[in-house]
Amino acid sequence: MFGANQSMSKIEFIDLKAQYKTLKTSIDARIQRVLDHGQYIMGPEVRELETRLEEYTGAKHCITVASGTEALLISLMALGVKPGDEVITTPFTFVATAEVIVLLGAIPVFVDIEPDTGNIDASKIEAAISPKTRAIMPVSLYGQPADMDEINAIAARHGDIPVIEDAAQSFGAEYKGKKSCNLSTIGCTSFFPSKPLGCYGDGGAIFTSDDALAQACREIRVHGQSKRYVHTRVGVGGRMDTLQCAVVLGKLERFDWEVEQRKRIGEQYNQLLDQSAFLRIVQRQDRTSVFAQYTVRVRDREAVQKHLSELGIPTAVHYPVPLNEQPAYSHLCHPGRTPVSKVLATEVMSLPMSADLSDVDQKAICVALLAGV
Repeated sequence: MFGANQSMSKIEFIDLKAQYKTLKTSIDARIQRVLDHGQYIMGPEVRELETRLEEYTGAKHCITVASGTEALLISLMALGVKPGDEVITTPFTFVATAEVIVLLGAIPVFVDIEPDTGNIDASKIEAAISPKTRAIMPVSLYGQPADMDEINAIAARHGDIPVIEDAAQSFGAEYKGKKSCNLSTIGCTSFFPSKPLGCYGDGGAIFTSDDALAQACREIRVHGQSKRYVHTRVGVGGRMDTLQCAVVLGKLERFDWEVEQRKRIGEQYNQLLDQSAFLRIVQRQDRTSVFAQYTVRVRDREAVQKHLSELGIPTAVHYPVPLNEQPAYSHLCHPGRTPVSKVLATEVMSLPMSADLSDVDQKAICVALLAGV
């Protein structure tokens, strides 16, 4: 095992090169097939991927789109969210979650998070509901779903408010035996390259079992067309490229293995760090995380990151500033109303995590981390 001050070769934060090396034959063949048939927009791989993902999640409909951001935007448009409406969400997330709300002229209503998981605190949602509430958008942070049963129950008590799971980080995770993306009215995920299931560019998908919402999403992603040059609603150019669908299809061949590896590596991190009572993001018993990131909490983050960097260990921070303190959104909610988000934003730090992370590297990371705090 590495000593505390021993340098090591560079460890990848997310090892996409190792993943591609393993899947090269399948991915290359999938890409070549698209190059041969030349249907780069809405080619047969698009529907093939949607069918595979419907089967995987159990959702009735999957609609592939250009990105995870586009998935959220199209979902809100399909629900008819309009200027002045309110959407309840968390400030401790990537900006896209709130960005799409504001782009439609609606207002993000920020609810604070759980201090141990970083997910939206379901017990605080009900107090944030108003007559203007049009949707609730929890984020399945770091690969772990929020308390979706409780959130759905709150939404049902208040007139069946639609719930959109922002599952950009949690495709492959489960909540009480059901797959993320099939836990609420709509589920949205991202295929950004660093996600648990990623393409080699931008991509995303919308999941729902509501026929009318699915039809609306399909039309909106192609400029609101119900058929060629018949525009039944306002839409966007939100299609996922055929080539990116082909890449995801290639990656699906070992995705079940990758999910199991991520869970194993995540639990192994837990065991290694819990021996020293190290603060970390906690995983609930009734759900499985896909560990899109493995995140710990450190008091002097800058010093710890510097120490690890000097040893060739990369880290990342998701997210250093809550959205209600960002210049573009700070006027929408007073920062003092989400104190837990404010604290976590100063402490969270993510360690290298991928299905191909070796046990040797993982142990070295933990030794170096414990020596640096």
